[in-house]
Amino acid sequence: MRDVSAEEAVTEAATADLWLGGRLRLYQPPRGDHRAGTDAVLLSRAVRPPPGAVIIDVGAATGAVGLAVATYEATAKVILVERDPDLAALASRNIQGNGLDGRVVVTAADILSVESRRAAGLSSNMADLVLTNPPFFESGRHRSSPVPGKASAHTFSGGDLESWLKACLDLLKPGGTLGLIHRADALPDCLAALRKRFGRIVTRPVQARSERPAIRVLVTGIKGSRAPFTLAPSLILQGADGTMTPEADALHRGLSWPP
Repeated sequence: MRDVSAEEAVTEAATADLWLGGRLRLYQPPRGDHRAGTDAVLLSRAVRPPPGAVIIDVGAATGAVGLAVATYEATAKVILVERDPDLAALASRNIQGNGLDGRVVVTAADILSVESRRAAGLSSNMADLVLTNPPFFESGRHRSSPVPGKASAHTFSGGDLESWLKACLDLLKPGGTLGLIHRADALPDCLAALRKRFGRIVTRPVQARSERPAIRVLVTGIKGSRAPFTLAPSLILQGADGTMTPEADALHRGLSWPP
């Protein structure tokens, strides 16, 4: 029996999901580990990129967000940035399995390290659009998951939200757009980190149901802009009967961009 590397073991244990109404076949870690879901769906549609845009998915995991954008915009060039080699291997598998070789690439880098970014070929002012789902918690400020993959995805191993967003800023061209999704209660921290660096900031609360508090916020901003802040109408995911709202259903099925 041949020896199996750790990377091969993770890849072989992955399960395939049909995503976005079957437009993507996405290999992910087994259930119980960190897997792409509604947050990734919403982030992938937070900003419509211009034709031919260079897009960087920061903290890409298995590539769900960047791969989704690549399916929506046929001329987009997408870079998936992921520090975990096992997840980067799955992202590479997903690129190949969805026929996106050449337009989508994955690079292993620690986004919080300038040296790591530069060694991976990530230079300043290179992206038209950066999309990111940052870790939700700082180390020592919450109880980490006992599942290593979840702990790594949910908790900063070093740095914090501000340093993460400063790294995203470094990658963006002047006038480029940042899109992020985060916990609703983290909105003050998000806005503080974006202050003086971004303008035309638009925040859209995400609610499970109309009568419940927001659980997530989608935030977009333009690098170097001085345009004012906008609070957009909430995105409601479920109706009173528990079924998806028409907008949430369309997003999850990967329907085309609205006019």
